Amino acid sequence: MSRVTSGVGWSSALRRVGLALAAGLVGALSIAAPADAHAADAPDGSNYRSAVTGVTPAVSGLAVRVVEGGARLELVNRTGRTIEVLGYAGEPYLEVRPDGVWENTASPATYLNQTLEGDTEPPAAADPTRPPSWRRVGTEPVVRWHDQRSRWLESAPPPVVAARPDRQHRVRDWVVPLRDRTTTMELRGTLDWLPPPDPLPWWSLSLLGALAVGALGLLPRASRPGRRATVALAALAGTGGVAAICFALARGADAGVGGMLLGLVTAQLWPTLTGTAALAAGAYALTRRPTADFALALAGTCLALFTGVTNAAVFLRSVVPVPWPAEWARIVIAVVIATGGGLAVAGALRLRATGRSSTDQAGTRRSPATRSGGPARPARWSVSR
Repeated sequence: MSRVTSGVGWSSALRRVGLALAAGLVGALSIAAPADAHAADAPDGSNYRSAVTGVTPAVSGLAVRVVEGGARLELVNRTGRTIEVLGYAGEPYLEVRPDGVWENTASPATYLNQTLEGDTEPPAAADPTRPPSWRRVGTEPVVRWHDQRSRWLESAPPPVVAARPDRQHRVRDWVVPLRDRTTTMELRGTLDWLPPPDPLPWWSLSLLGALAVGALGLLPRASRPGRRATVALAALAGTGGVAAICFALARGADAGVGGMLLGLVTAQLWPTLTGTAALAAGAYALTRRPTADFALALAGTCLALFTGVTNAAVFLRSVVPVPWPAEWARIVIAVVIATGGGLAVAGALRLRATGRSSTDQAGTRRSPATRSGGPARPARWSVSR
């Protein structure tokens, strides 16, 4: 009777895996918006590469770079003096002082730079000709801000890009004025169009890898090859989990959130959770308990959807918001999709095989033919007169 119950339990587990797949897909589609999925409204990728070429004249202790895939500029002021960033009309916009960052609430740039698209309407009181009204927004001499001068904001590409999108193009050279006391400086940079990569090889690699990993689920669990496959699946779960956490760390670091743990929790919650779950499922699989197959299937499903599919924009964009080369990010996401999808398939196949075996054994025990060694014969009754 216990095995019959076990068979029913595995059938129920299979249904739960199917529901998890469906719910995961719906969830992945619903959270795919970059502004909701990542901190500091950094995009998942771009084909425009913005780069800082230098500050003229150079100032010792002043460092500026492009971060978040070109979405923001970052200025670090270690000069011991106040450095001003000027707005679009030449008005004081930001002051990066030794004790923190201050913004001018009378500058229209304060409001225009609140969003990536720059579509926030400044209030009527925002007038670049007014005296500055400073408001403290940070306690460290480090600031990050959207700047329309360093990005391409139009929905349509530049004419040179529209004519030959398969070629690299210089879109423009850009300048952001700075001021050190009474000395005006220029932060200079470039904006280039980079052709997007071909996503087909990356998706092919990911899906073929998932099929190869999933094929391990065809090996009988109790056999010697099946036991080796269990160890391999556990190792692959660990690999996918580490890859997901590394990607979360990279996105959190590039987003510049305060503290690595805080960055993981606030900016990269799903990759962190799914990566940790994959590591736990891999460790649990080594115990060789039957329920480990369900753990692998569920963890793999979440890993593939919530870290792999939701970050698959790296296959389509030439500039990726991580502090690594873009090719590394694509490799990491391909590994996540391959291991996660493969674990989901392998776990589901094993659950199905276990449920079918339990049902067959239960049915065999109930069969009269099995008990008597031959077909059951009808009972004969005789009545004596």
